[in-house]
Amino acid sequence: MANYSKEELFDLIIKNPKEYEDYKKSQEELDLSELDFSNLTLEGVDLSDADLSGCSFTETNFTEVDFSNVDLTSADFSRANLVECNFSGALLNGTDYSYATLSYCNFNDADMAGAVFNESNLENSDFSAAENMTAVRFDESTIWPDTDMLPEDFDTTYTRDLSSLEDEDDSVSHDY
Repeated sequence: MANYSKEELFDLIIKNPKEYEDYKKSQEELDLSELDFSNLTLEGVDLSDADLSGCSFTETNFTEVDFSNVDLTSADFSRANLVECNFSGALLNGTDYSYATLSYCNFNDADMAGAVFNESNLENSDFSAAENMTAVRFDESTIWPDTDMLPEDFDTTYTRDLSSLEDEDDSVSHDY
C-alpha cells in the first residue's frame, strides 16, 4: 500500500473518504496536524485516532464525522456547524469552538481543558462524561445543553470575576 503525504491524505479525505479509511486501518498513527479543512462539508467520515492538532475547521459543515481519540489540541472550529459528531476520548486542549453550533455531538471522556465555547450553541450535545469541564472558557452567550447532558459539578453560570484569580497569588505564603 502506498505511503501518502499529508496533502495526499487530505485530498483522499475530501474526495475519497472510503479509500482514506482503508489506508488508515494499515497505519499505527496518522499525522494530519496543521491542515486547513476550512469551509468544507463532510459527512460520515472517520477521522478517529489521528493527530489533528492545530488544524483549522472554521466554517465547516460536518455531519456524523468521527473524531474519537483524536488530538485536536489548538484546533479551530470557530463558526463550524457540527451535527452528530463523535469527540469521545479526544484531546481538546485549547480547541476553539467560538460561534460554532454543535448539535447532538458526543464528548464522553474528552479532555476539555482550555476548550473555548464563546457564543457557541451546544444544545443537545453530551458533555456528561467529559473531563476537565471546569477548565473550559465560555461567555454569557454560550447556549448549554440540559443539565443531564453536563457533568454534575459543572456550573454554566458565566462570571467575570477575575479578582479571585489575583487573590490566590496574594494568599500564597512565602517562607524565605
